[in-house]
Amino acid sequence: MGLLDFLFGRGKCPQCGTAGARKSQGQTRCPNPSCRYFDASLRQSADTPLEWRGDFSPASPFAIRYRNFRGEEKTFTAERLTLRRSRNHIVAQVAPTGTSISLSRDRIENLEEVERALPGVAESRPSGPSARERQVLGYHKKHKSSSPLYEKIRAKYPDW
Repeated sequence: MGLLDFLFGRGKCPQCGTAGARKSQGQTRCPNPSCRYFDASLRQSADTPLEWRGDFSPASPFAIRYRNFRGEEKTFTAERLTLRRSRNHIVAQVAPTGTSISLSRDRIENLEEVERALPGVAESRPSGPSARERQVLGYHKKHKSSSPLYEKIRAKYPDW
């Protein structure tokens, strides 16, 4: 709320408390469509954000069934190419708005299908030694020594 809003009649609606309400000629006009003082001319003013347009349609749609924290079942239509995993969440761009949402993996009903649809997920062994194996290899190389574990790791990675 600005310093001089009282001069221009802007403030909160007395009925619903929505910011951006105006008083003019003894009447209250509110931008909230569920309020009894609603005035459509205030709906698209600079004070209120524009509504999302629903013009996004995925090129390769993928359905994600999700149960939210209230226990409601929801189905999201996501773009398959935008699916990605971020820690314990799946992030995807969904229709109709095209916004990216983050869904908890614990609440996704068809998690196996979603995991298979993730692009670039390869279940292969890393090409080089792990950090612990590199430590053992480096130690024995530096000290020009050997151990059964070193020999086992050396056989596993002969070119290292």
